[in-house]
Amino acid sequence: MGRLSRNKGKTGERELARELQRVLGVTARRGVQYTGGPDSPDVVTDIPNLHIECKRTEHFRLFEALEQSVRDAGESQVPVVMHRPNYRPWIVVLRLDDLPALVETISKFQRSKDNDQQN
Repeated sequence: MGRLSRNKGKTGERELARELQRVLGVTARRGVQYTGGPDSPDVVTDIPNLHIECKRTEHFRLFEALEQSVRDAGESQVPVVMHRPNYRPWIVVLRLDDLPALVETISKFQRSKDNDQQN
C-alpha cells in the first residue's frame, strides 16, 4: 500500500469519526493511534462493543472488508464496515444477523446517555 493510499485511509478515518459524532452524537476518534493492535477498530467511539472498520476507497471489496471486521471484532463486538468512495455518502455494511445487536447496542448507549443527562 502506497503513502497516498495510507494517507487517504487516515483522512477517511478522521472524516468518519467526525460524521459519527455528527450523526450519533458520540465521541469518536481514529482507533489505531490509541490502541495500536492489528485487530484494533479503525474508528473508536464511546458506544461499547462496536467494532468499526473504515474503508475510504474507490475499489471496495465488500466481503473482504466484512470478513476482516468480523474476524477483528471477535465474539464480543458487533462488526460494522463503513465505506465511502469519492463524491459519495458514507454507507454502513453489516451482516443481517448482526443488525439486532447493532440496534440494541446503539439504543442502550443512547438510553444511558439520556439518563446521564437527566441526572
